[in-house]
Amino acid sequence: MTGKIDRAALEDLSKNFDGEIMLPDHPAYDEARQVYNKMIDRRPAIIAQCAGTEDVVSAVRFGLDLGLEIAVRSGGHSVAGWGVTDGGLMIDLRPMNAVEVDPEARIAHVAGGATCGDVARACEPYKLVTTGGTASTTGVAGFTLGGGWGYLSRKFGLACDNLLSVELVTSDGGIVVASEEEHPELFWALHGGGGNFGVATNFTFRLHPLPAATMALLIFPPEEGPKVVRRVRDLFEAGAPDELNVEVVYLTAPPEEFVPSHLVNRLSLLVNAFYAGSESEARKALAPLFELGPGGEMIAEMSYADIQSAFDSQAGFRYYGSAELLPALPDEAVERFCDRALDMIVPSASAQTISSWGGAIARQAGDWPMANRDAAWLVYPFGQWTDASDDERGIAWVKALGSDMAPYAADGTYINLITDEGRKRTIASYGGEAKYQRLAAVKARYDPDNIFSLNHNIQPG
Repeated sequence: MTGKIDRAALEDLSKNFDGEIMLPDHPAYDEARQVYNKMIDRRPAIIAQCAGTEDVVSAVRFGLDLGLEIAVRSGGHSVAGWGVTDGGLMIDLRPMNAVEVDPEARIAHVAGGATCGDVARACEPYKLVTTGGTASTTGVAGFTLGGGWGYLSRKFGLACDNLLSVELVTSDGGIVVASEEEHPELFWALHGGGGNFGVATNFTFRLHPLPAATMALLIFPPEEGPKVVRRVRDLFEAGAPDELNVEVVYLTAPPEEFVPSHLVNRLSLLVNAFYAGSESEARKALAPLFELGPGGEMIAEMSYADIQSAFDSQAGFRYYGSAELLPALPDEAVERFCDRALDMIVPSASAQTISSWGGAIARQAGDWPMANRDAAWLVYPFGQWTDASDDERGIAWVKALGSDMAPYAADGTYINLITDEGRKRTIASYGGEAKYQRLAAVKARYDPDNIFSLNHNIQPG
């Protein structure tokens, strides 16, 4: 739904608004409306860059009064570009990026516009961490509410597992704080139910000590892919420690020192390993992979914040992706995965990845809406290119890999990595019909008119 901007209402909004209000004639409007995916080109009628929770309250009430479609932007990384609307109201949380760390209590208070990198950097002086994404520019809000998988998940669980409370502005402009003690059913829904229930303006996270962290990168020619993937699979099936996370990635090899010159700007296979511990411990855990004789290698102890930002890319790519969760990784699935990499756009910033799951992801599954947590592997094509003429080819590759993996995959997926793939897929990702109906009941209580619909939407029950 869209509506017209009433000048009197706009003046009323501006009176006590501490942030920035942008109309299409504002000099920063075009930059502010651009989300990560360059395929998305939407023009909001108004952008409200909020400085705090009260600004969000005012913006939500303004949007309701004028009948505007409301989009909520934090990091702006969603594949579908749900952080921006055409002709409606874009609530931009990015100015709300404060992070306060209490090292004694081991908790962090995080504002709704903060990125995973903001959190990691704030915690770094205390050698404390909580689970963040594999890119530091990812917004904490969407990441956490969609589950929140990253390098630390096998050790410390998903981001939502480390939630202690969430402050939320609901569809009537009210403010609630959800935790195990207050609004517990809403708190349950926020563990994977996405942005369906309101605008998350503040989070409280549990923190964990991490005295040392190690990153290892091993590069191989692409034809060695099946051998490498099988070795990684066997390593985890034999009982790899929870401290270890490994991604096997087909990509365009970058011009880095550890990359042999004959692989630079060509399709290559990268093993990206994270270890929550020292380099000596990491080398021991990764010994079966070093034995394969990579063409180039790098291993070093680094801060978690530096590791998390190692693969950051600039905005401005055309972006399409999906994901599959696999209970097992049989040889046939390995072969199909490796064969499909030949369809990638090279050179580009695209990547085709198998990542280890298990560990605390499964152990802390509980009854949360974030489902399919007993999966052993996450397979995801992350398509990024700059030329619109590559759209058809890039999207076809993403969909083809999904079809390749479908015989081995769970019905649901990790919802943060996909676009809108239909109601059946959404319900499966939320744990099936029973959990979906429970989520729908929460939706009916906190957003009965489905004001917050730009997401993997849950219809009010």
